[in-house]
Amino acid sequence: MKTFAALSLLASASAFAPASKSNGVATQLNAEMSKSLPFCTYPKNLKGYVGDVGFDPLNFSEYFDMKWLRESEIKHGRSAMLATLGFVMQQFWTIPGYQHVDDSNMGPSVVGVSAMLQIVFWMGVLEFWTNKGNVTMETMFNDPNRVPGNLGFDPMGLAKGKSEEQMAEMQLKEIKNGRLAMLAIGGMIHHNWVTGDPLF
Repeated sequence: MKTFAALSLLASASAFAPASKSNGVATQLNAEMSKSLPFCTYPKNLKGYVGDVGFDPLNFSEYFDMKWLRESEIKHGRSAMLATLGFVMQQFWTIPGYQHVDDSNMGPSVVGVSAMLQIVFWMGVLEFWTNKGNVTMETMFNDPNRVPGNLGFDPMGLAKGKSEEQMAEMQLKEIKNGRLAMLAIGGMIHHNWVTGDPLF
């Protein structure tokens, strides 16, 4: 009877012993968190890219080629910078031969469909030419040495004689200005749609 009582005490005491840590929980608690979204884990595929602040809430970098995503961001940023400038200029300056409109959103209706299709066509030709015919996500980076966004276009020689640190700084400026311009052109277009008034 004494042996049975001792065993039952030992069994009940083991219920209060600390549980061993699970490797899964420890890994989750030690995961690196994103700087821009501290409640999300850091997207590891962004590491090493200029302008990385850990912002990838939809985890695109897990499912798509990171080089293709970076190329898309740079191209959209460059387009947005030009669009922002053009949107503002159109309100104050008109191409000779065309009717002036205060609302820049109405500009495409003035020049007509053919002019807009020409832009789409020639941008397609430029895209095809700069990528040597490799315009799909699967083929765009067949050349492992191809750097996203680097088209070899530097007519003013701004990249000549620059160190790697200086080039990274210039790339960071382009990325940040491009991101700002994407927000800016979206805001300006929607301002004109919502208010029905010109920008200025």
